[in-house]
Parts: sequence; C-alpha cells; structure tokens
Amino acid sequence: MSRRGICWDNAPMERLLRSLKSEWVPAMGYTSLVEAKHDIGHYLMFHNGCA
Repeated sequence: MSRRGICWDNAPMERLLRSLKSEWVPAMGYTSLVEAKHDIGHYLMFHNGCA
C-alpha cells in the first residue's frame, strides 16, 4: 500500500465506478432498488469477466 495522499491504489476502483456511472446506469436512474441491485450486479460480473 502507498503512503497517505498517494491515490494510485484507488485508481482501479475509481475507474470501475466511473465506468459504471457513465456507461451503465440509466440517465433517469432506476425505478426500484431491486432493479438497481440486479443491473449493477450484472455489470460487476460482466466487468470481472465472469459472464
């Protein structure tokens, strides 16, 4: 792990969340929590290559 203030350790997670927000989540949001959990879970499985 890097020292405090060096953000290189966060880069992969920040990239994942940026991609999730910009490419996957609908612009108008989700209609229900169940739909959001299912869709985001599917994205994470797809992103990890488990699909």
